[in-house]
Amino acid sequence: MRRRAGRWHLLLAPMAAVVVLPFVWLLLSSVMTQAELNRFPPAFWPDGVDLGGYRTVMERSNFLRWFVNSVIVSGAIVVAQVVLCSTAGYAFARIRFAGSKLVLILVIATALIPFQLTVIPTFLIFNEAGLTDTLGALIVPQLASAVGIFLMTSFFQSFPKELEEAARIDGCSRAAVFYRVVLPVARPALAALAVITFITAWNDLFWPLVAINSEDNYTVQVGLTTFQGQHRADWPAVMAGTVLTTLPVLLVFLFGQRRFVQALTGAVKG
Repeated sequence: MRRRAGRWHLLLAPMAAVVVLPFVWLLLSSVMTQAELNRFPPAFWPDGVDLGGYRTVMERSNFLRWFVNSVIVSGAIVVAQVVLCSTAGYAFARIRFAGSKLVLILVIATALIPFQLTVIPTFLIFNEAGLTDTLGALIVPQLASAVGIFLMTSFFQSFPKELEEAARIDGCSRAAVFYRVVLPVARPALAALAVITFITAWNDLFWPLVAINSEDNYTVQVGLTTFQGQHRADWPAVMAGTVLTTLPVLLVFLFGQRRFVQALTGAVKG
């Protein structure tokens, strides 16, 4: 067993290095000067530590406001999807009604439709509602997702019905069973859903570019585009801003990766 584990480590170590290398270069390039970043061939190791990019991001832009906007938008979307997708997933997994399977298939099928095809009617609807150029325009379209509903449905289908039946015998209503029995056990799936939703919402760029006009409502992804002009880009600021923007995603994934793997295992079994 140890020999097999050692062989797997020899195989996985180069793959891990390939994955980590871009992040290492990103961190190193964030402390390079403009001249070093424009050098050809590109330098991997900086001649010295230059924090000009970080100073540009923090002093010459509204980065803190953009960061707070991203936290508000991502946090609201995570809470909404955890609540709505878990209730919808439980309903599809346990409540049988006419056409339930067909409705579930149609919901999942919506994940195959590219958002670019619906962006114009979505923008027109939000414009008529007066929500364009507001954080609400970024939150409402992602209150629920087909992927989240599918993930929670798969998890609840693998959940043993005996526990629910025992709680029903003790006098609990279906709602009480869901909140007191099912949800505490579904923490891995809920954590996985929260991680996926947070990463997706945090990294979203296309819809915020369409829906947001004023700089005060920018998210960090949109704000980073302001450091790149048509003829010139402030690459130290771009790299420094990318590092600051990537850190929350890495922290969320590192803290939630165990639950994430547990939920995916349960979904595959379901």
